Amino acid sequence: MDAGSKPDAGIEARSIITTRVFDAPRALVFDAFSDPKHLAEWWGPTGFTTTTHSFDMRPGGAWRFVMHGPDGRDYQNLITYDEVVKPEKLVYRHGGTADAEPVQFSVTVTFEEVGRNKTRLTMHALFPTAAERDRVAKEYGAVEGAQQTFTRLGEYLKTMG
Repeated sequence: MDAGSKPDAGIEARSIITTRVFDAPRALVFDAFSDPKHLAEWWGPTGFTTTTHSFDMRPGGAWRFVMHGPDGRDYQNLITYDEVVKPEKLVYRHGGTADAEPVQFSVTVTFEEVGRNKTRLTMHALFPTAAERDRVAKEYGAVEGAQQTFTRLGEYLKTMG
């Protein structure tokens, strides 16, 4: 086992961190994460759609959804919420069941007020190992997908205000 595949490898090597400043108030950005009707409009990379099967955003609650790829492939997903601090922070775990994609990681999303009616959104995905992070980045296009998802969120926020 090389150093990059050990669970205690540096946090940076195990992380995908996506940050963007949105021209929208923090409460509005948080709302976009808090309602499956909103999530259906922007969640996922370019060309994807999202169908929610259940949504319970509270500590211990879960969001079960399918991301439909532009190639017709369906990606079953499960997010379990560990912490919900409106409108400041979400902490959740992705995966963990046999009926979801074989990808497990934890995520901390922070919503920071920046100036007047702007929000810095940071999504920090932490994988068990650097090797798993690299696999997900390669097989799922996770780094580019996160950037595209944030672009879609920015476009959607313009319609919410």
